[in-house]
Amino acid sequence: MSQTSSISSDAVGVQAPSRRWWTLTTVALAQLMVVLDSTVVNIALPAAQTDLGFSNGERQWIITGYSLAFGSLLLLGGRLSDLIGRKRTFIIGLIGFAAASALGGAATSFGMLVGARALQGAFGALLAPTALAVLTTTFTVPKERARAFGVFGAIAGAGGAVGLLLGGFLTQNFDWRWNLYINVFIAIFGIIGAAIFVTSVKRSGPRPKLDVPGTLLVSAALFSLVYGFSNAETDGWGSALTWGFLAAAGVLLVAFALWQRRAAHPLLPLSIILDRNRGAAFSSVLIAGAGMFGIFLFVTYYLQISLHYSPIQTGLAFLPMIAMLITAAQLSTNIFVPRFGPKIMVPFGMILAAIGMVYLTHLDLNSTYADDVLPPLMILGFGMGSIMPASMQTATLGVDRRFAGVASAMVNTSQQVGGSIGTALLNTLAATAATDYVASHLPPSAAVAAQAAVHSYATAYWWGAGFFAFGAVLAALLFRRRGQGLSLSTPRTSSTEGVDDAAPVMAH
Repeated sequence: MSQTSSISSDAVGVQAPSRRWWTLTTVALAQLMVVLDSTVVNIALPAAQTDLGFSNGERQWIITGYSLAFGSLLLLGGRLSDLIGRKRTFIIGLIGFAAASALGGAATSFGMLVGARALQGAFGALLAPTALAVLTTTFTVPKERARAFGVFGAIAGAGGAVGLLLGGFLTQNFDWRWNLYINVFIAIFGIIGAAIFVTSVKRSGPRPKLDVPGTLLVSAALFSLVYGFSNAETDGWGSALTWGFLAAAGVLLVAFALWQRRAAHPLLPLSIILDRNRGAAFSSVLIAGAGMFGIFLFVTYYLQISLHYSPIQTGLAFLPMIAMLITAAQLSTNIFVPRFGPKIMVPFGMILAAIGMVYLTHLDLNSTYADDVLPPLMILGFGMGSIMPASMQTATLGVDRRFAGVASAMVNTSQQVGGSIGTALLNTLAATAATDYVASHLPPSAAVAAQAAVHSYATAYWWGAGFFAFGAVLAALLFRRRGQGLSLSTPRTSSTEGVDDAAPVMAH
């Protein structure tokens, strides 16, 4: 994109500040729909299984079908938004996601439901990176950019918990199918908002080409990676299939990196991920994703199985965590990140999250919500609100406007892969801990089984705390000090063709 078109697009934004905030509302709505769909269906699974008559072994494919398509196609979706235009891609993604959701809601068989979920994942892979790319190229004034990413980061962090609450409400009061139909209504508002408020920017110069070999390599690599961890969750780490797919993922990722070094039109220029600050940001999102999925998974198990909460009560139990996450996201992006930078704020959030995880290890069968569950959830919420917006903003800062979509896709890919790793690894560790507990407390009984479950959750929390502690050290080491790298508050003073001229970039 030429310097002229870049400046003209920024000028449009400057002339209409209210339009930018309506754009944020539209983008946030789409992001919420994609993120909550990773958990909203979980609570509906038992009802769907009864209705459609599929087995326990088949049940996992309702979740895996979505995550496989979503995870493996994210980089392609991000690049397509760069090639065919963000507004057009955004609207196509919304229409496709709504249609796939309607198909899933109307499913009359297991195969139809899995197919609809895979289609949801495919269009989600188009929608999620495009939403972040629209935000990246719309908000170029540092102060406004911080506020926008605060909102977006809060939604990315809280969407899973909102999904649990919404899923419980819809399943308990309506029908499991409404967990899918609800997306149609959200998408309609998103399409109207995108048509009115998202700005189209005309391309100048020749249309860039899609890197087909790179797309095939990275899509196959991400599919193998997500499938490998999903298989580990169900078949264990001793499965040959698990290690076969993980090994294939490693080989394919190496081949992809080598190809990107010589491709004429690379899908993902390696400079995007090799930049030290961006690498730190992508790593932080991955680690936070691994820990976050663990929080939702095991706290949900604990509340429903150990404390016998209903689905709606379980969803409501997460609301204070969401409130703290949103509060921290706004404080972080508006006050703390501009003052201290991600090198301080991301490790701070990781340490808080680790403390919250350690706090959760003390839960037992006699714990109460107000005294034992609420405080660690609030600590975790504040920690996640300090990690996500700063990491997401840094990951897309100063990126060549032509590659904003694929850089945004890397954020979503990091979170998706982190979630897959966290879910598979923590589930396996928890299951092993439960088995060992029962074996050492013979004869087995209902009381022993209940204690074994609580013990297994505590094991998962300890490992989750370890994830966040490692993330704190890694972020502290990798993020540059302020003034050495990508500044979150210093506007660019010189222009380079093809780069977002008004975006804050490197301060030398």
